[in-house]
Amino acid sequence: MDYAAVGATHAPDLMQYPPENSTPAEDSWRIGSGEERFRTAADALLSWTAQRAAGLELSDVRPASGDTYTGISFDSEGAPIAPSRSQVEQRYDAEGTPFVAPGTTLRLRGRAGGMRADAELRVISVTEERRRVGFVLGTVGGSVVSGEECFDIDWREDTDEVWFTVRAFDAPVSLLYHLPGMVRRRRRELFARYLRAISPLYATPV
Repeated sequence: MDYAAVGATHAPDLMQYPPENSTPAEDSWRIGSGEERFRTAADALLSWTAQRAAGLELSDVRPASGDTYTGISFDSEGAPIAPSRSQVEQRYDAEGTPFVAPGTTLRLRGRAGGMRADAELRVISVTEERRRVGFVLGTVGGSVVSGEECFDIDWREDTDEVWFTVRAFDAPVSLLYHLPGMVRRRRRELFARYLRAISPLYATPV
């Protein structure tokens, strides 16, 4: 990774205390209700729909080699713990692209609102629980910013609603992104694209 605070998007106080020199961001949308909606959204998320439908091109998607890496897991306070699930068989989408899995590396290429979104990334952790599915992507290199993105689909037991949440922190790397407001502008555009991608018809912003 090209940053120190690996897993910090899981910290409950990310927005108040982001990693040094980074800009935090968080947004949530209600994307429907019920188990079917949850399952559909979860499969879309784990097959890279948020990135692809956001206009970003995936390439060189490589699952972790061997069968020992299960990624980092975190408790409700954001502290790292032992992985919560055993490794499962690698899945692939209709085009033969590996689904999201711990340790997977990939390259993204594209632009968001005229700003570069190219990067080399690694999947830091994956969550697959009965009512929550998600994963964390961290930068390895080749990006105008360094940092992390956390994508979660939650099926809430109390309301039956399904919510999509994205959290991130970015520290500028390119000189352009040291200018005031550039990191936030890039992040706002990416968030809007991710959220529309997962639920282009039903999403309701909060």
